[in-house]
Amino acid sequence: MDNPAIFYICEGMTEMSDILIVGGGLNGPALALALARRGMRVTVVDALPETVRKNAAFDGRAYALALASKRLLERIGIWSRVAGHSQPMLEIKASDGRAGEGPAPFFLHFDAGELEEGPMGFMLEDRFLRRAFLEAMDDEPLITQVEDRVEAQEVDATGVTLQLASGKALRGRLLVGCDGRDSGTASRAGIRRTGWDYGQTALVCAIGHEKPHHGIAHQFFMPPGPLAILPLPGNVSSIVWSETHENAAAINALPDAEYLEVLRPRFGDFLGEISLKGKRFAYPLKLTIANRFVGERLVLIGDAAHGMHPIAGQGLNAGLRDVGALVDVLSHAARRGEDFASSLVLNRYQEWRRFDVATLAAATDLTNKLFSNDNPLLRAVRDVGMGVVGAMPGLRRGFMREAAGLTGELPELMRA
Repeated sequence: MDNPAIFYICEGMTEMSDILIVGGGLNGPALALALARRGMRVTVVDALPETVRKNAAFDGRAYALALASKRLLERIGIWSRVAGHSQPMLEIKASDGRAGEGPAPFFLHFDAGELEEGPMGFMLEDRFLRRAFLEAMDDEPLITQVEDRVEAQEVDATGVTLQLASGKALRGRLLVGCDGRDSGTASRAGIRRTGWDYGQTALVCAIGHEKPHHGIAHQFFMPPGPLAILPLPGNVSSIVWSETHENAAAINALPDAEYLEVLRPRFGDFLGEISLKGKRFAYPLKLTIANRFVGERLVLIGDAAHGMHPIAGQGLNAGLRDVGALVDVLSHAARRGEDFASSLVLNRYQEWRRFDVATLAAATDLTNKLFSNDNPLLRAVRDVGMGVVGAMPGLRRGFMREAAGLTGELPELMRA
């Protein structure tokens, strides 16, 4: 055959994919498209019908895509489909304070002009990104999409078999779990997780406002948890607002008008009058990291491998970094004639990603603990710290490059 990475098993002439991906959210399709562009045959399995995933209405959910993530989306043919719906983040302002009192005198201000590589990131609504992935997969002949639920998985010497709820079976050389924090792929492989509950719930919605945001993202640290105000196209911003579980449950149960009354003193009046746009969501916040990212002919990426606090907005970005790293490892192994599903090859991916994930998890965990309290001593220390970082151009630029995803060992798909 022209492509030695693709082969078939004899029994019933069942086609055997190179890669089976469980989870058709965002990371799964990104991986499928990247691998298909390298000549691999991929099957993506998701229990949710494509029509439901593709036709989502505006609901305020959005992602802060780092510059490195935007590069990856460009390389796999997605960015051209969504660029017109994106909002560049030209500045980031981080401040400390309490609801109704405004920010403390010390704050951080990051300006994309200092980065010299364009905006630090882009805001993009979930509905546009998800639809673009589905349409791109429809256009790719090397990708097969299956609407079904996985009930069992079995590994043997030549590949992996998935048993589906419909009674069908799929075969592949490698299985990739992209099925979220409660990954069935991981649990069926006996991979346990480590983590803890933060005692916080994120309230997520979109807010319309009178005045333009000028592409400025705000992170306001308050004792119960941070409030992120992230710019969307037009006079609209996405809100990720952390409260204690008890407070969040009470706030989320309020009618829209009363919900806004609670939000206003936290949001402030710098953008004028505010109003709710679309639905409201609530997500309990936990740290959960798989004890292993690989198994026999198996890999975990995205939330299936690691779920972190959204305080740094790195959830999807970390998942796309997994995608880039795994594509590098698999494609390099295939070019060298190795079995890309072997433990030797998969361990390269794990070694690459574990340190980066551990570092990011520790940083987000520490930042949340440092800022989500009202201890006077800690308040003084963190405010002075922000002032010092803000006054030192080299240090400030380092933080900006970190936020843009430009530090560490970058996968090929994320390099300039």
